[in-house]
Amino acid sequence: MYILAPLSRALGIPRGKTERFTEQGYAVAYFGFFGALGIYVMSGLPIWWYNTAAMWDTFPVLEMPALLKAYYLLQFSYWLQQTIILAARVEKPRKDFKELVAHHVVTLWLIGWSYLTTLTYIGVAIFVTMDVSDIFLALAKCVNYVSESASVPVFAFFVCVWTYMRHYLNLKILWSVWYEFELIPESARTSFRPWWNENELMNGWIQNHIFLPIFLLQLINLFWYFLILRILYRAVFGNPLADERSDDENEREVAEDVQEIEDEKADLHAKTQ
Repeated sequence: MYILAPLSRALGIPRGKTERFTEQGYAVAYFGFFGALGIYVMSGLPIWWYNTAAMWDTFPVLEMPALLKAYYLLQFSYWLQQTIILAARVEKPRKDFKELVAHHVVTLWLIGWSYLTTLTYIGVAIFVTMDVSDIFLALAKCVNYVSESASVPVFAFFVCVWTYMRHYLNLKILWSVWYEFELIPESARTSFRPWWNENELMNGWIQNHIFLPIFLLQLINLFWYFLILRILYRAVFGNPLADERSDDENEREVAEDVQEIEDEKADLHAKTQ
């Protein structure tokens, strides 16, 4: 607040939008840090830039480096905190409130299950796709608060990043879970779980509980992708660039701006009496 709020005023952003600007500015800083950290962590792993085969032929990852473990647990704490905030309705619910809750619950499911089954390399790969794309989403919103026309190219670039990170790469991971799962060495299966080879149902259960949350995340991302493309279409064809999820909030911000003007008029009238 001590940096972003003054910056908001310096950029001429209406007071009613200052809170939203500071929230998105914080998001740029947060996801910028964790996006960079995730890429750094991934660069030291065999899965570096989505070498999906290494997610399986290195299994099990029984010893996690300190940085990888800290990164994983920090991600878990963030998504748990966000889920609690949503459940408690600390913030005003958006139109996609149900999708947000589902996204957070599924993400926690994926984090917990991948951690328990030592498939943490998959978790790191998905964290990077989420954090990097969220950097440019928040940045596009910040620029939009300053200038709608200037935000169009930023938003278009964000759409490209989102398409690559949240769809192409996540679908690549899904394909790997379905088709490359068998790359896990037999010796690793036997040493990791003595009952694995004795029970093929358990084998499939572990695979399905990795595939299913990633698949559900992809469905939710596709829902948001539709909204994103609709925003981009409206922006390109001359309509205002606005967050499809925030119509009610925008109306409230307009009302706050009108009230601010009315208050200033009242103060001026009182001084002239």
